[in-house]
Amino acid sequence: MSHKPPELRMINLIVKDTAASIEFYRRLGVEAPPPTEGSQMHVEMPMPSGFSLELDTAESAQIWHAGWRKDPSSTSVVVAFFFDSREGVDECYAELTGAGYVGRQPPFDAFWGARWAIVADPDGHDVGLMSPMDDARRVWPPTQSPDA
Repeated sequence: MSHKPPELRMINLIVKDTAASIEFYRRLGVEAPPPTEGSQMHVEMPMPSGFSLELDTAESAQIWHAGWRKDPSSTSVVVAFFFDSREGVDECYAELTGAGYVGRQPPFDAFWGARWAIVADPDGHDVGLMSPMDDARRVWPPTQSPDA
């Protein structure tokens, strides 16, 4: 790959009860945004270091994770690495799946404006690959990602 190495910047948890999870992380000392209308599907909790802990409901995960749609018991955590370009996501996904790792979500233009893909590591942990977000590529309402 000709791009700079990806950066680990996010852990995404698929949760059963967003409010209960927010309460837990607040008690832990993490700043969480106050709930707003419709915000229970996805919550971002940025850390002072720039790292982000993000919570998604099953309803939200169905939109952006083909592997989870196929088998919801397969994962509840996605560790996300950020790339410097959209092409970097595609190249890395092709490299990893070409080497035999399981592609759980092929690269696609996600509704939040980034290129997004998921590959399973050797132990089956989901590893997200994400490009920078581009506001011009944001769409609403979100559409389901392509199947793996």
